[in-house]
Amino acid sequence: MRLDTEKYAYSVEFMCGRLGVSRSGYYDWRSRPESATAQRREELKLLIEKAFDMSDSTYGHRRIQAQLHRWGVAAGVELVRRIMRKLGLVPCLPRPKRFNLTQAAAGQVPDLVGRDFTADAPGENSSVTLPISRPGRLAVPGNGHRLLHEGSHRLRNGRPLPNPTYIQSDPKRGTK
Repeated sequence: MRLDTEKYAYSVEFMCGRLGVSRSGYYDWRSRPESATAQRREELKLLIEKAFDMSDSTYGHRRIQAQLHRWGVAAGVELVRRIMRKLGLVPCLPRPKRFNLTQAAAGQVPDLVGRDFTADAPGENSSVTLPISRPGRLAVPGNGHRLLHEGSHRLRNGRPLPNPTYIQSDPKRGTK
């Protein structure tokens, strides 16, 4: 930290006295040239800003580091990340890709199965088919207990279940 009298409320003599440093030592340190590391970081700052601007502010620290590598400049990913953070370079995040898995059909979609799923009253539709896991048991997806009411679900042949049935789904061993 360089102590300039214009920036700080305290004088150089006061600050050096508190820090236990001689004034001549402070002025000697202040007149030294920048270290090789500081010079290299200044050069990297310029290159990082150039690469960031060339990418239209989209590259993050990994891509910037790869670009520097292509230019023949050796710099680690963490060093690039620290310099970008110090410079306030934040890449813009791309919009999330939205995949449309279905395409709108032109006109009416034909009913290839030909089933009628409308019912006059609850439990009257007999076209619902449930898979049978074991004789007398229905395979109901999901966990927990479900009560199947008499007449609300029918077997393939249209006959109702004989009485209300509890079905327990066990995720480890399949449906019980």
